[in-house]
Amino acid sequence: MARRVRDFGDTGGHDGGGSLRWLLTYADMITLLMAFFIMLYSMSVINMNRFRQVAVSIKSGFGGTGNAEGKSGKASGFKLDGLEIRDGVAGVPWSVVRKIQKRVEAKGLEKYVKFRGDERGLIVSLATDKVLFPKGQAELSPKALQIIDAVADAVRGIPNTISVEGHTCDLPVVSEKYPSNWELSTSRATAVVRHFVEEAWISPERLSAAGYADSKPLVPNTSEKNRSLNRRVDIIILNSGYPGER
Repeated sequence: MARRVRDFGDTGGHDGGGSLRWLLTYADMITLLMAFFIMLYSMSVINMNRFRQVAVSIKSGFGGTGNAEGKSGKASGFKLDGLEIRDGVAGVPWSVVRKIQKRVEAKGLEKYVKFRGDERGLIVSLATDKVLFPKGQAELSPKALQIIDAVADAVRGIPNTISVEGHTCDLPVVSEKYPSNWELSTSRATAVVRHFVEEAWISPERLSAAGYADSKPLVPNTSEKNRSLNRRVDIIILNSGYPGER
């Protein structure tokens, strides 16, 4: 009888240990799940600088040029008209800037296009003197159409609202058609918007036009050189977070 009891006890001890083995499997599963979700979280939080470094390393390893864009070397950051371009300008992708630049360079018109940025978004500033319009008029020139089409091609694939602003210098306009610079600046902005809609197929819901005459100069109207800088049309690609963007 004693032998039986010992055997029963031994067997019972082994069975008790075996019944707890599921805890080890469960603990392993929980540990693996925790590691899996930590990995997912780390992948969701991307450090762009680190990402670019990895991209550059991989590209270099495959015989690339050692930058994220390729030959131009400007994807990770470059300056254009003194404007620092990195991930973008005020919420507008840097690729939009680059596409406009490449198109106008191909036409030899880059000196007539300047880029700026403020809280509203990316400003593509176009010189009006002998480029966009004849003096005192609001009919688009052939050069103007090429520049505006370049902008249209770049913005067609993004949802941002676009505001077109006409600006003049402080000299009075000499024209029977336009009594003052207010009418002239507004007509020039409207001409650009009409081309966007009628020829470039940009949705009119994305567009607005305004004329400011000489009320918003870039530089003081103290010389003809400065006045020529103030006579311009600004195409503003509004930041998606800007209140005026709809």
